[in-house]
Amino acid sequence: MAFTLTLIRGLPGSGKSTLAKTLPAQHFEADMYFINEQGEYVYQADRITAAHEWCQSSVEQALAQRQSVVVSNTFVRRWEIVPYLKIAQRYGAKFEVIECHKQYGNIHGVGPAVIAKMKKRWQEWRNAVQL
Repeated sequence: MAFTLTLIRGLPGSGKSTLAKTLPAQHFEADMYFINEQGEYVYQADRITAAHEWCQSSVEQALAQRQSVVVSNTFVRRWEIVPYLKIAQRYGAKFEVIECHKQYGNIHGVGPAVIAKMKKRWQEWRNAVQL
């Protein structure tokens, strides 16, 4: 049975998480690392590297079990996508990238100035599906 690693990328508030939840796959994103036991989102900037390591490890574990996975993160720069491409290749999973470009407003309070900086740094990914 074929299994897929789908990355959903976009700026904060573009609909990444909402789209990811509609796909028939295990869903991971670095933001999940910051959900506390009470179900509240508590971001800690000094833990962002650990959050991404947790996300990649979770993806790898699911793919090792031949489960389809969807990851929704901003993935602003191409180098942020590459580790996931390598994981997909290691497990023989189909790899696809979807880009969200809508603007719904973000739930994590990322300010307009930060989003503008991210937009300036945005790098396209070849073969990405545009939404």
